Amino acid sequence: MLKSALFLSIATLLGVTSGANAQSLWSEASTWPSGQVPTAGDAVEITRDMDVVLDVDAPGLRSLTIQGSLTFSDERDISLESEWIYVPGGSLTIGTADKPHSSKATITLTDNVTGEDINTMGDRGIMLMRGTLNLHGTRDHTWSKLSATAERGATSIQLLDASGWQVGDEIVLASTDFNPRQAERRTITEVNGNTVTIDQPLQHMHFGEITFGVDERGEVANLTRNIVIQASEDAEETYFGGHIMAMAGSKAYVDGVELNRMGQHLVLARYPMHFHILGEGQGMYVRNASIHDTYNRCVTVHGTHNLRIENNVTYNTVGHCFFMEDGIETGNAFIRNLAIQTKCHPTLDCVPTNLAANGEIDTRFEDFAAARQASFHGGNTLLPSDNTVASFWITNPDNSYIDNVAAGSDQVGFWLSIPQHPNGAFLGTEISANTWPRRTPLRAFSGNTAHSNFDGFLIDRHIDQDNTFGLASIPLLPLTDPTDLESEVMETHFENLTAYKNRNGGLWGRGDLYVYSNAKFADNAIGMTQAAGDIGSLPFSSRLVDALVVGETDNIGNPATPEEVAYGRSLPKPSIPDFPIRGYEYYDYRDDVVNTTFVNFEDNDQRKTGALSFLLFTSAGLSTGSTISGAEFVNAKPVYFPEYDSRFDNDNRGGNAYRTLSFRDLDGSVTGIPNSQVLLHDGENDSVATDDSCEIRPSWNASVCTGDIGRLNLSDSRGELPAAVDLESRTARFALLSSLGPNAPDTPLVQAQRAALFSRRPPQAPIALVRGGKEFKISGDQSTVRAGSEIQVQTERPQVTLSLAEMDEGSWVMFELPGFTGAASGTRQDSMEALRQANETSYFRGEDTLWVKLVADAPVMEVIRPTDLQASITVSREGLGG
Repeated sequence: MLKSALFLSIATLLGVTSGANAQSLWSEASTWPSGQVPTAGDAVEITRDMDVVLDVDAPGLRSLTIQGSLTFSDERDISLESEWIYVPGGSLTIGTADKPHSSKATITLTDNVTGEDINTMGDRGIMLMRGTLNLHGTRDHTWSKLSATAERGATSIQLLDASGWQVGDEIVLASTDFNPRQAERRTITEVNGNTVTIDQPLQHMHFGEITFGVDERGEVANLTRNIVIQASEDAEETYFGGHIMAMAGSKAYVDGVELNRMGQHLVLARYPMHFHILGEGQGMYVRNASIHDTYNRCVTVHGTHNLRIENNVTYNTVGHCFFMEDGIETGNAFIRNLAIQTKCHPTLDCVPTNLAANGEIDTRFEDFAAARQASFHGGNTLLPSDNTVASFWITNPDNSYIDNVAAGSDQVGFWLSIPQHPNGAFLGTEISANTWPRRTPLRAFSGNTAHSNFDGFLIDRHIDQDNTFGLASIPLLPLTDPTDLESEVMETHFENLTAYKNRNGGLWGRGDLYVYSNAKFADNAIGMTQAAGDIGSLPFSSRLVDALVVGETDNIGNPATPEEVAYGRSLPKPSIPDFPIRGYEYYDYRDDVVNTTFVNFEDNDQRKTGALSFLLFTSAGLSTGSTISGAEFVNAKPVYFPEYDSRFDNDNRGGNAYRTLSFRDLDGSVTGIPNSQVLLHDGENDSVATDDSCEIRPSWNASVCTGDIGRLNLSDSRGELPAAVDLESRTARFALLSSLGPNAPDTPLVQAQRAALFSRRPPQAPIALVRGGKEFKISGDQSTVRAGSEIQVQTERPQVTLSLAEMDEGSWVMFELPGFTGAASGTRQDSMEALRQANETSYFRGEDTLWVKLVADAPVMEVIRPTDLQASITVSREGLGG
């Protein structure tokens, strides 16, 4: 009678009510069919008719299967230790959304019995099959920012908000320098308002200011939670941690939980928190979690839609952290998550596939093919892309990413790597064939920050079916009808992005009609670069609008190398300390910069710089159609085109198309001359378009010219592409792009494009252009050219094709070709006077010279691109035609 009364009293305290499955206490022998309370080594089963409250510690279980329900008592701190926990149709509850758990609850997953596989879900996990997981702790203030700089040696820090943080909490200060490994973990010893005292002095400075308009206040994450799911300490040696896996029919609601030593290195589908092909996930979430010291990702969303992943913090994790798996997933919202120190491997360095400058490339590999093989197939990462690890790995644009922070990845902060069709578990399925992630509009991507990475934001290098990728790929290009490649392209908007202290690029994008609004780039080696996706067939590739780009801020970092110490600040590329930092790189076809302010780009003894520049040293498309307007420069040299230096080469092909670089200053805000063109003029690769009417800007390595300036081709090609290449439809253009990759589809069109692209004629005799008595170097058979020019062509070639592109209708250029006698097309004129008066492409044959006048027709398309020729003529020597 006394025992029964005692049980009722405890049950009342726990809120237990009678019902079909009345709650019973773990500690009561009567709860268990055996009549004995489980002990260490027992395989415990909670059957469907059981509703158990864990009111005592449960150490050393062999296993725990929950078909009924198990709820942790909130009357005391409780720990449970088991090899694994399997929840087939049952429920595991530690607090609810309405009543969070307030005591300390710890689940430790052991691995004394190795190699088990519980219903295909592996070992050492909490594994749900039609089960429900409710984990709700008390912590909802998970991270803040410094309100003042924390100097090296400091034992206290100032936060914007330390509310709810307590003595004994473990915190991590994110790196605010180029090196992501400057993140530091400390324990709180005192909290006084927003001043937090820590147990050990800081080894690095952590910046805490808004500097030149850019918020570079370092993030501080709180890792401590009152609910802890962890693997036992042996995982620190084996990297075989615990995992939580929710499979078909399951429900998972996780809030305020700490996941420690989770994830199983190099084991597919064994992640700290894993939603595995649930389909609809509406209402489920992972919120306010702390995920740290893991060995295989952080939160994986696989085949699941409409989850909410919010306000979580991660630290010291391996592989892509917030991981969207196959590209089928839509409607998921990633909001205000913070990822600190994302690594490729628990102990090894990354072997990345990226566009590093030659001077910093890993010299262990003789060539790109060897590096690619080691990166993709070296066996040290779960997927090939994990060697170029990203804090946020995004495979379908139909998801929302708002106010997240990638604060220190070994490689990439946010990587949109979009498959053509969903792959992995969905590869070859009907739903995959009918889903087109790369043609799907971006749902929301705003307010995100990337700092202390190699590349901050990457929208390119989209994965193939085998999870490898190339340095360039078919772009993310949203279409009004994703099933119709020829349908209208939609604009894509990226808003309020911030990228600072990235060792390479703040942002690299590939695609067309991308609009970047209110972006802030600071302290990066390169602020932003955009590549075109549709080979210059759309009105613009990108527009940077209302942006702020800062070369160097008050955040001096933590100088370490002799060059950095002498310079007084850290450098983005310590192995090439004189690397020229630049704010915005013009690259592929048409890019526009609008109403953007550039600050602190001035040369000094350490390195040169410029606010505006170009991709070093690209062999691919540049356009005279790129523009800038509404620019402001504060302590900033507006333009710098570096002289060729193989150490700086970021194109890795040593090409020469960069010599045709130019952009148009629409309103004179860059040059002081409205509607002027800025051209390369470095003394070695001067443009034939530059004459005495142009202004030479020696510190820019540029000339500033007015007039109609377009492209001249001096071969049977269109720009940098062979004339044989088919560009007449997007289908053909994308076949051309796909032919560049190692996994191109084996279709007749791809084969034809590849054959045309890689068919090379024998080496040709050089060509020199002479104007005004000056010889201009031509390499790659292309040049910028100015309307109204008269140019002599000197070459020993038996035949030359001259073509114009990117010019106004009716613009003309005159050519003198000594030794040439005939033309294969054009109108023959009887005199030089008649030739000068001609308003169509014509030629005149002199005694030992052929004169040609090219007159530009109307553009082939509304968009003038270098691959569309407006005038062309082939000329030859005696006996070779004409």
